[in-house]
Amino acid sequence: MTTDATQAAEATRPNEATDAAEERLRRWRLVLGGDAADGTGYALGGRDAAMDGALTALYGKRDRPTAGKDRAAGLGASAPAVARWLGDIRTYFPSSVVQVMQRDAIDRLGLSTLLLEPEMLEAVEADVHLVGTLLSLNKAMPETTKETARAVVRKVVEDLEKRLATRTRATLTGALDRSARVRRPRHHDIDWNRTIAANLKHYLPEHRTVVPERLIGYGRAARSVTKDVVLCVDQSGSMAASVVYASVFGAVLASMRSISTRLVVFDTAVVDLTDQLDDPVDVLFGTRLGGGTDINRALAYCQSQITRPAETVVVLISDLYEGGIRDEMLKRVAAMKASGVQFVTLLALSDEGAPAYDRDHAAALAALGAPAFACTPDLFPDVMAAAIEKRPLPIPDTV
Repeated sequence: MTTDATQAAEATRPNEATDAAEERLRRWRLVLGGDAADGTGYALGGRDAAMDGALTALYGKRDRPTAGKDRAAGLGASAPAVARWLGDIRTYFPSSVVQVMQRDAIDRLGLSTLLLEPEMLEAVEADVHLVGTLLSLNKAMPETTKETARAVVRKVVEDLEKRLATRTRATLTGALDRSARVRRPRHHDIDWNRTIAANLKHYLPEHRTVVPERLIGYGRAARSVTKDVVLCVDQSGSMAASVVYASVFGAVLASMRSISTRLVVFDTAVVDLTDQLDDPVDVLFGTRLGGGTDINRALAYCQSQITRPAETVVVLISDLYEGGIRDEMLKRVAAMKASGVQFVTLLALSDEGAPAYDRDHAAALAALGAPAFACTPDLFPDVMAAAIEKRPLPIPDTV
């Protein structure tokens, strides 16, 4: 390196160190909020000041006077102020952060009622949680807002279908093919695990081998209905995201001619939404988030719809806080399993993991051979494939 180059490199090092230190102060200032005790002594300007204002409006302390003009914020109950704030956060933050801030604004500042105004809905970043909020407000929603709300919900549903439909169909089509057993399979269709298990009595010790007198193989799923799936979904308020995903998956399953799909939602009442499965948006607006829970009543209805137990998969999606008759609920699950039904219990069908749930009921179901666990949308096709093939469910390690 030449002398001039060396001197230039040396000259940049203090500046680089200074820039790094200043960037740390900037980040801490944005995190701590600029109160007198934050200790940074760093002043924000321009875009940073605007970002700080948007954060303060949501997360600033509102129980005492704020210090400094950049700390004077808050959304109040002003629709124009909220609309501006929603526009600001979409300008300054990535979509994933915007969705978190919107959820926090609804929870912390009580902005749910403002979502009844079409202008608000047009300004928000649509996601599953926003759909859940809109569904909970459905009954209070004026007619002038419902069209906009449906458009918001449809956008989220279509995005979810694009993300989930192809893999779900591919995974379940493979499972249906493998679940159709044949007695004279071609070589590449032989199910060796089942064939060996069925022929263990023909084991020849001297040759240390099994003579497979009866072959069991994978067939190819016929075009007729081969499996019945019943999705039984708790529509209490805590299950909002699960209701959204279950509606989307229900529509995807209903589009597969080899699967007969039924969608049942419940609180203390039971509603069969199967005839609306061609449009998951109609399904969602047919739900009624909130209220009590009567799992026993819902399972009684589902049980009454089962005509082919050995070819049926029942998926209960609930936090298991039962308001009905607990012992009757457990007896129904035991009876369905004894008849050959594959019974799956999901505490949630969402990306967030398991919510609060009744652990005693979960343990009782596990004792019946129906372990309860939270399931992400990406894992759901694999869970359904395992249930269709009657093999162990891919329960996450976090359970």
